[in-house]
Amino acid sequence: MAPPLAVTMGEPAGIGGEITLKAWLARGSDVPAFYVIDDPDRLAALARKLGWDVPIRPIANPQEALSHFGEALPVAPLGRSPRARPGQPDLADAPLIIEAIEAAVRDVRGGLAAAVVTNPIHKESLTRAGFRHSGHTEYLAELSGMKEGAVMMLVSSELKVVPVTVHLALKRAIEALSAAAICHAGRVTDRTLREDFGVAAPVIAVAGLNPHAGEEGTLGEEEGEIVAPAVVSLRESGIDARGPLPPDTMFHAEARRRYDAALCMYHDQALIPLKTLDFYGGVNLTLGLPFLRASPDHGTAFTLAGKGTARADSMIAALRLAAQIAAKRRLRA
Repeated sequence: MAPPLAVTMGEPAGIGGEITLKAWLARGSDVPAFYVIDDPDRLAALARKLGWDVPIRPIANPQEALSHFGEALPVAPLGRSPRARPGQPDLADAPLIIEAIEAAVRDVRGGLAAAVVTNPIHKESLTRAGFRHSGHTEYLAELSGMKEGAVMMLVSSELKVVPVTVHLALKRAIEALSAAAICHAGRVTDRTLREDFGVAAPVIAVAGLNPHAGEEGTLGEEEGEIVAPAVVSLRESGIDARGPLPPDTMFHAEARRRYDAALCMYHDQALIPLKTLDFYGGVNLTLGLPFLRASPDHGTAFTLAGKGTARADSMIAALRLAAQIAAKRRLRA
């Protein structure tokens, strides 16, 4: 039997708890078995407040989740209860948030869980508490000891996008852009499409940085100096990369049929089209790690926290996709 998925607590002031409860309530609709690393009392109190019938079952090890999942939400307890209230993060919770992430990674790397599925964190609160990473992607890369950076892929039914630069201010993202970074993202994306999504001959569309992909240098030089050489290098290595393409014409329906994933130069160039096409169902995958990590493609949504109105579509999609990819990887092992 496949191991369960490990779900992290995320920011306890956000909607992570309630979308996790909703995902368990949807367990009859092909939601794979999972357990959450959290405070059992917090989740039980949240379920009672929202009027949801979600029995909570503390577990001592991940394997117990498989036998309990049908009747109760399995919870691997943290050392203490978080102090945050809905919509009101507390800096004192930062160690618990990080502990949940590290515990999930240990479980997956130890073969006790099939994948890490992370609930959203609040980067500002963690940074103020001393966390020196700009997001999950960068922290997970450090935990895994990666020499090259992890790569973020956003997946929906309509589109797959990969931002080459991720959690950087736009000015810094442009400064950090390099042919080497584009090539690294392109190689990891090609391998992921082949191995995890079963695409036999992937086509990767590579966006330009500037309007109209630089208009032959009249609107910017980065295409000629950085992007185009990277595309040539990728093609020489056997990867079907095409570009640089004008970003404003890459994402309509006809254009999307010509490629399997879009390689974008910065965060919003990738996420705006994906979230426009599928705001509720997108999934964030971290590529290149020695373990599988997925996440809902949204934030903590403090304004919705504690009300029970937050949609769990993206969390459920993340759980399903993580289970599907994990199954493919087990077959290859």
